[in-house]
Amino acid sequence: MSDVVATAWPGVVDWLYDHGRLAVQFFLVCAGFLTAGSLARYASLTLSAALKLAWQRYLRLAIPLLAALSFTVLVSEWVRPDFAHASLSATPDWGQALAHMALLQHVLNLEALSAGIWYVAIDLQLYAMTLLSLVAVKAWPRAQTANFVSDGADARRSVMWLVLVCASLWWWNLDTDLDDWGVYFWGSYGLGLLAWEARRFTGSGGSEGQLRSWMVGALMLLVGGVAWWLEPRSRIALAWGVAALLMAVPEAWLWGRAFGASRWRSSLEWLSGVSYSVFLIHFGVSLAVSAVVTVHWPDALWSNALGMLASLLLSLWCGGWLYRWVERPPPTVWRWLSWVAVFMASVGVAMV
Repeated sequence: MSDVVATAWPGVVDWLYDHGRLAVQFFLVCAGFLTAGSLARYASLTLSAALKLAWQRYLRLAIPLLAALSFTVLVSEWVRPDFAHASLSATPDWGQALAHMALLQHVLNLEALSAGIWYVAIDLQLYAMTLLSLVAVKAWPRAQTANFVSDGADARRSVMWLVLVCASLWWWNLDTDLDDWGVYFWGSYGLGLLAWEARRFTGSGGSEGQLRSWMVGALMLLVGGVAWWLEPRSRIALAWGVAALLMAVPEAWLWGRAFGASRWRSSLEWLSGVSYSVFLIHFGVSLAVSAVVTVHWPDALWSNALGMLASLLLSLWCGGWLYRWVERPPPTVWRWLSWVAVFMASVGVAMV
């Protein structure tokens, strides 16, 4: 549909195609910021505790993902006879299905069954890296640390994250062959972690907390400057700007109190809640709408433009449904096994 709309508004569609992906930097930085907040109670972790948290994270990500993939696989087979398009993935096999369950499809160079799954895999990798860094903090030999990091595990954690940010922005992010691995994106994610740390130091009060906050901010500026000097990247500049904004905005802005009890705030809260489910389901919904519009009105501008709008609205509706019935209930092993069975059944139906 966007191909047809591009004939009338090429500038808009081209801009979205070229620059819309920069939104990923918002996701990465905010994900790091929120992860740091959720793990703030852990100055360090044992390996067993880290594995438990990683498994819980996997369940939270995988259960709605398996539900959305089941839908997308069936939609793909339904539209395949009449909708020949490059966005349509090939019929899956069992190995491909298992790789998607383990979020290893891109690492194994297998075709993804839906758009955006790479980000889910990267999110899990980044979360696991964060947990491993806390395990490393616990094993850090205090006697060999400098004064800045010898006065607490919290400070050692900040140094660990800063070192990883430097390694990512100055080395790993310069190699596009690594873009299937979390280390490639750790620079942006780590800037979000450090932005939370800077706010925490500020909130701790006293001149020492303010000093540490300013030190973190100055180090983030230095790290970003060196990264720009090594290779100017607009996505990294945007990530740094988002991190600086999160570090500097008033507390009321972060929790929505600046909006009061308005309908605007309620809408934002609803969209925030269903955003992951919308992200997962939108591709299957768009395939279905695209197939219908392409079969009946292949060259009609307004039909395709309205089809794009319908895809957006239906994705929001279906995402709300997916959130309510699949994502929101507590993630358990039994629910995961149930959706594994549904996903495998959908793959079996597609193969038949």
